[in-house]
Amino acid sequence: MSQQTDFKHHHVMITGGSSGIGKATACRLASLGANITLIARTPSQLERAAQEIKATQTEVQRVLALAADVAEREALTQAIQTATDQLGPPDILITAAGMARPGYFQDVSLDIFEETMAVNYFGTLYAIKAVLPLMAERQQGHIVLISSGAGLVGIFGYTPYSPSKFALRGLAESLRGELKGTGIGLSIVYPPDTDTPQLVAENKTKPPETKNITASAEMWQPEDVAQEIVKGIKNQQFVVAPGLEMGLLAKLHSVLAPGLNWYFDRIVTQTRSQSS
Repeated sequence: MSQQTDFKHHHVMITGGSSGIGKATACRLASLGANITLIARTPSQLERAAQEIKATQTEVQRVLALAADVAEREALTQAIQTATDQLGPPDILITAAGMARPGYFQDVSLDIFEETMAVNYFGTLYAIKAVLPLMAERQQGHIVLISSGAGLVGIFGYTPYSPSKFALRGLAESLRGELKGTGIGLSIVYPPDTDTPQLVAENKTKPPETKNITASAEMWQPEDVAQEIVKGIKNQQFVVAPGLEMGLLAKLHSVLAPGLNWYFDRIVTQTRSQSS
């Protein structure tokens, strides 16, 4: 998709668009003229999000809310087909659906590991698989994968989550070369900790060591992350890493990893000594 000053008449599909970064990005793009399809699991949340987005749109714009679990390939594929039938092929796909259930590795069930990978990785893969042929046929479009800072460096307590976000990084880096020259843009986003319902849910199961590690990071608002995502699409950025911390981590994660591990280990030791 060529660089542009607005997104008028573009059809934007967003998985996980009923809350958090997904909803904030939908609102931002709707305010710039886009038609929006939201795909998420919970109909009540979808309807509330759709009404919020409609408030930012003109009368001629449309917002479509479709309930589907991204981990269910057939349901997600059908939702994408329905959206295409009603609003036309997507110009932009943003895969924001995700889940995180932190905990000590030995305490987390295999079901959680499998569900996290199904939602975060395969939910993204299924969406791209369904949308890419539609973009390839028109030789235009842009795909945005939402990873995490935990997709650049492993975090204590996030053994189900970090690998799923690392997998997205591998998918994006592998796919980037294939899409080069096709007219289809690709971005991967590494948001910092963001004030979302998902983060609230994460805090319920975070080990104290994890809470102390993440407490030192800057907290972002979804609207600010959304602004960086939209800017990244406009500028055809492959890596979108909001803020100084994520920017450095995205560029220098391998160099910084030993120092970060030392820092994290120190926090873990201090936390455990205080609780003993």
